[in-house]
Amino acid sequence: MEKKPSYFHTEVERMHVEKRFYSFRLLTINRSTRVIAYGLIGLFALVLIAMFLPWQQNVRGQGYVTTLLPGERPQQVNTAIGGIIQRWQVREGQYVRRGDTLMVINEIKEKFFDPKLLDRTEQQVQAQNEANLSTQDKARALDNQIQALQDAMTFKQAQARNKVVQSQAKLQSDSLNFLVARQQFARYEELYAQGLISLTDYEKRRVKFQETQNYYEVAQQELENARIGLLGVRAEYMDKISKALSSRSEALGKLSEGQGKLAKLENEQSNLEIRAGFYIIRAPQDGLVVKTLKAGTGETIKEGDAICTIMPADYHQAVELYVSATDVPLLTPGRKVRLEFDGWPALQFSGWPSVSVGTFGGEIAVVDMVKSTNGKYRVLVKPDPQEDPWPRQLRIGSGVYGWAMLDEVRIWFEIWRQLNGFPPSLQMPMEYEQKDQKNMNGDAQKTK
Repeated sequence: MEKKPSYFHTEVERMHVEKRFYSFRLLTINRSTRVIAYGLIGLFALVLIAMFLPWQQNVRGQGYVTTLLPGERPQQVNTAIGGIIQRWQVREGQYVRRGDTLMVINEIKEKFFDPKLLDRTEQQVQAQNEANLSTQDKARALDNQIQALQDAMTFKQAQARNKVVQSQAKLQSDSLNFLVARQQFARYEELYAQGLISLTDYEKRRVKFQETQNYYEVAQQELENARIGLLGVRAEYMDKISKALSSRSEALGKLSEGQGKLAKLENEQSNLEIRAGFYIIRAPQDGLVVKTLKAGTGETIKEGDAICTIMPADYHQAVELYVSATDVPLLTPGRKVRLEFDGWPALQFSGWPSVSVGTFGGEIAVVDMVKSTNGKYRVLVKPDPQEDPWPRQLRIGSGVYGWAMLDEVRIWFEIWRQLNGFPPSLQMPMEYEQKDQKNMNGDAQKTK
């Protein structure tokens, strides 16, 4: 190695000059300074190289643990009717099955105080039912009476028609006799006028003619009476049938009224039976009684009041994250999410999820279309089947921090983006785009 030129002839001369002049001592570079300089240069080189390392863009959100299905979330048990608490059958923290008794209450409404009210209502139902049957039998008997009257009217009309026919035949016969007798009497008048017959014969023929005329007139009256009798038969029986129809209509009206009363009584009976079942409040599903909302015996509860909360025993874990309106357009169902649960030790590098420790994987299931009451948008995240399962020790409502993974960029680009306040990249991977399009097509098909 070539040595640098020196202005001093000997080392002793150089040391002597440095002792005499302070400026020479300042120009001297010691070894520690060189080490620091080389270190800074190396650090700068490392930072420069790190600028080209990959960085995972993400959207941060905060929320809590929930369940994937609405029916698996904590449920309040409400009373269907008001009453007074008689006794509790469970305690907080107790596991119950669907149908188990939670509480027994007593009645507070005056109209339901009678302990035999249900039996008395049942008796009223039976009495009204028997009354309806009696009225129905009466209507059936009137139907039979009407049918009998119609048959009798048909028979009587047939008899009256036969009598009319007989009277017509008799009138026709008497009419012929009358014509013959009149012709004969006319000839006898001529003979008497000519003096060919005696007055006695003439008087006999006249009496006979008068008898024949009387028979003819009687036959006419009998025919008229027969016709009137035919009309009278119809009028008589139509009057009887009309009265029977009126009675039948009255019976049917009474039957309809009775059926209405019966339906009302049966409705009251059903309501009483259902209400009696509400005196015992039962568990709607399997789960744990996590909180009681009413105190002990003797407390009055109103209709619809909540008495306790039940946490279902079996549920599918999920997470509700809330993100700002500026970040929600970047999220789609299927995006990967890294989650850090409260109380669970974790070391998270948001830009390098592969080196994170103690975090769990998730996948976006739902992105709400409307904002929540806190002004942010809810994102429902389910466990990622390709990652480790979430801890079963997690409680519903525990806090969660989440990072929804977006596109991969270089560190220098991310720093430049942050300094300029630009949003993350809007590029969507093909798999997410296909999933999103499939979900949209499925929703459209359901709507049709």
